[in-house]
Amino acid sequence: MATDLRKKAKDAFVDDDFELALDLYTQALDLEPRNADLFADRAQANLKLENFTEAVADANKAIELDPSIPKAYMRKGIACMKLEEYQTAKAALEAGLQLASGDSRFTKFIKECDDCIAEEAHGLTKEQTENVSQSSFSSSSPTTNFGNNSNSTPGSTNQTKEATKKPKYRYDFYNAPMEVVLTIFAKGVPATSVSVEFGEQILSVTIDIPGEEQYHFQPRLFAKIIPEKCSYQVLSTKIEIRLSKSESIAWPSLEYSDKKTVPQKINLPAASNSQRPSYPSSKSRTDWDKLEAQMKKEEKDEKLNGDAALNKFFQDIYRDSDEDIRRAMSKSFVESNGTVLSTNWKEVGSKKVEGTPPDGMELKRWEY
Repeated sequence: MATDLRKKAKDAFVDDDFELALDLYTQALDLEPRNADLFADRAQANLKLENFTEAVADANKAIELDPSIPKAYMRKGIACMKLEEYQTAKAALEAGLQLASGDSRFTKFIKECDDCIAEEAHGLTKEQTENVSQSSFSSSSPTTNFGNNSNSTPGSTNQTKEATKKPKYRYDFYNAPMEVVLTIFAKGVPATSVSVEFGEQILSVTIDIPGEEQYHFQPRLFAKIIPEKCSYQVLSTKIEIRLSKSESIAWPSLEYSDKKTVPQKINLPAASNSQRPSYPSSKSRTDWDKLEAQMKKEEKDEKLNGDAALNKFFQDIYRDSDEDIRRAMSKSFVESNGTVLSTNWKEVGSKKVEGTPPDGMELKRWEY
């Protein structure tokens, strides 16, 4: 029963019905209250609903029940970042990175935590920046009514709202040896409304649905790509974009950063001599054409003596002759009981070929 509820919850999550997913995960936990994976999954649903405190609680419970689940540390870290608890977030993410060292998302979020911690150390938190901006603007225009006067000059409050506006579609990416796979979770978007362009280090994605606000995503990529090898596919629930890397390095982030980072080289598996996959049960493939040619060459080069050489001589004549010569040889040999072999069809075709025994021998007929 709990397994069925979890499956339904995952389906609801994929359909962006996070409220239903949360409810189904809760029902499943009522049946299996010691299931760490369920707590980790419910933490993700709480994240989507911006229930960050609840997400931290679920992630903590998942870690308590099973400390080896990387996704629990990931979700705790993200929730703590949303709550601006960057030190706690960083500790959780570093613990998760030890369990999943190949997951570049941990490195990305740890870097964001470091940046936020540095800002706090210099007194440049987001809240302080907004307060300074608002007070500065108010002192220069003390009589301005920001709440009711529609003709007032746009201030930092409006700019902050614009800057913190959530994107229409969320996205995620992961590294492969020679490509980065970017997924934009745009559900039910017609393929005709999607335009994707690839540059040397630029990606441009436009979703233009009639009657809706146009979505435009144009990041400067972390590293260079090979545009002609890139591709994309519009599916029912997402847009999958494959970016072909110019170098086999791991991208710690999708977008370019001014801060110098040392890209990690990805070791590619050694190329095999054959593109055909090899399995323990596979048998080696025989080239029959090559084997036949080799056998023919050996037969041709073989040196024979006596009757074997004579038979080979007659076989070569028969093989290389036309139809009339073959008919003459067959007819004369059969009718003469193997004593005559003629290649002249005009001579033997109109009469029976009599047997001619060698000198000193007599031809006898066997009676049955």
